[in-house]
Amino acid sequence: MRVAIVHYWLVTMAGGEKVLEALCRMYPQADLFTHVVDRARLSEVITSHNIQTTFINRLPGSKKHYARYLPLMPLALEQLDLTGYDLVISSESGPAKGVITRATTPHICYCHSPMRYLWDSWAEYLENAGHITQCGMRLLLPGLRRWDLASSFRVDHFVANSRTVARRIRKHWRREAAVVHPPVDLTAHHLRAQQQGEHYICLGRLTGYKRVDLAVEACTRLSRPLVVIGEGEEMENLKKIAGPTIRFLGRLNDQEAQAVLARSKALIFPGEEDFGIVPLEAMATGVPVLAYARGGATETVVDGVTGLFFNEQTVEAVEAAIVDFENREASFDLHALRSHAENFSEERFRREFYKEVEAASAAVAR
Repeated sequence: MRVAIVHYWLVTMAGGEKVLEALCRMYPQADLFTHVVDRARLSEVITSHNIQTTFINRLPGSKKHYARYLPLMPLALEQLDLTGYDLVISSESGPAKGVITRATTPHICYCHSPMRYLWDSWAEYLENAGHITQCGMRLLLPGLRRWDLASSFRVDHFVANSRTVARRIRKHWRREAAVVHPPVDLTAHHLRAQQQGEHYICLGRLTGYKRVDLAVEACTRLSRPLVVIGEGEEMENLKKIAGPTIRFLGRLNDQEAQAVLARSKALIFPGEEDFGIVPLEAMATGVPVLAYARGGATETVVDGVTGLFFNEQTVEAVEAAIVDFENREASFDLHALRSHAENFSEERFRREFYKEVEAASAAVAR
């Protein structure tokens, strides 16, 4: 069986790319299609596959400023020739599902989220954009939304990464979706030996909606050590508000990040995520999670067992969660944290995703 996997863009190793790794292991002969690729920033699991790009990859500055070419991506996707494939899997949180397939070819979309900047968070994106970008997006948004909705009907079967995302799919595309949570790589995250850590940690891409600023301000006010791992457009703003107890380590490889994570008191997770694989990686290591009680974190964190929730995205709420955690730190059991993370293994992901593929293939064949 010839399999094509369509991923929005391949320029970093974030949560979506970790899921793509699992799909690559499930379908080792699959060809990958994407708009833009930066091989130097990808894992060997991904680069070992045949990767084909759209014409977006040849445009000036595409590896860094790919988002600026969003209006051209529908055209680029529709030019991909997938007629020789028996199964097409699109990995969607940017434009990927809009490819055109044969009537007899099952198209399964694993959706991390409908595009935030078209639907849920468009106002926030416009607010933080420059004047020219604002004017352009206001003109283009209606057409992009119409294409995004229309292209959703090219998909035979949706699989959402969380119940949160399944609700968005139902709201914006009027389609139902099965839920298969992403896998955590348990082999790459080992249970630490010590009960307590040295510092708090934030780990991931430094973008506005992840609200790392709340953790930085809270730990600065409380004079608590915080390590920030990752890079992104918010880096300079975060450094401006950071006190002497905050350290920025930038981008680390998986082994380096794991070593820092294993020495952490708790992961602070203040953003509203579609799912969020980092909290599960922390739990697999034996590190509790202090999370904002919205979005995907509500499906992974067990309040009082694997971490603590806070109900507002404010500095004061994060401060209160830190103080509460420090009063209860000794009550968190390393093995309970690890055991919970094991419920999200890659073996479970494979089993559930294969089941969805089989169901979709049978429906198309009827």
